[in-house]
Amino acid sequence: MGLEPGDSAVGFTLPNANETIGGNAVSLSDILTSSGAVVVFECNHCPYVVGSVDRINRAAAKAAELGMGFVGINSNDTEKYVEDSFENMEKRANKGMPYAYLFDESQDVATAWGAKRTPEFYLLNGEGTVVYRGRLDNSPRNPMEATTSDLSDAMDALSMGETPPVPRTESIGCSVKWKY
Repeated sequence: MGLEPGDSAVGFTLPNANETIGGNAVSLSDILTSSGAVVVFECNHCPYVVGSVDRINRAAAKAAELGMGFVGINSNDTEKYVEDSFENMEKRANKGMPYAYLFDESQDVATAWGAKRTPEFYLLNGEGTVVYRGRLDNSPRNPMEATTSDLSDAMDALSMGETPPVPRTESIGCSVKWKY
C-alpha cells in the first residue's frame, strides 16, 4: 500500500552520497520547506532512471525555484545490484547531481513509503502531507515521446496553493530491488 495522497509522510534520516549538498546524512525535516518537497525513489542502473536523469535534475531545479526541497533515495539491494552501491552512488553524485542522494540500505524507508518503482515521485506540501505520488511523465526512457508533465503540473499547482490536477499516477520504471 504505502503512502498515498492525503497521508502524512514518514520521516527518515539516511546517509547521503552527495555530501556537497546536505552533508553526510539528510533527514526529511532537512529538506521539507514551508513550500513542500519532492522525494524520488531512484537508483543508478535502471534504464528508466538513466533515461530521465536530465529531467529529474530539471525537476530538482524547479523545486528549488519554487522553494521546495528535493531528495533522491536509493533503496535497492546492492548485493545483487552492485551498480547501486553507496560507492557508485557517490560516483554518480560527483558527476553533478544537484540534490542529496540518500542510501536506504535497510529498505525501511521504501517499505514505509510503499515505493514500488524507480523512479517514483512523492510531492509533499509544507506540512509533510503527500499531495502527489507517481511518475515524472508518461515516457521516462525517451523525453521526446512524453505527452504529460505530471510531476511538474503537481508542483505548479502546489506552489499556487491548489490541489494537483492529477494527484496519483502509476510510476513507470524498474521495480525496487528487494533483498527478500
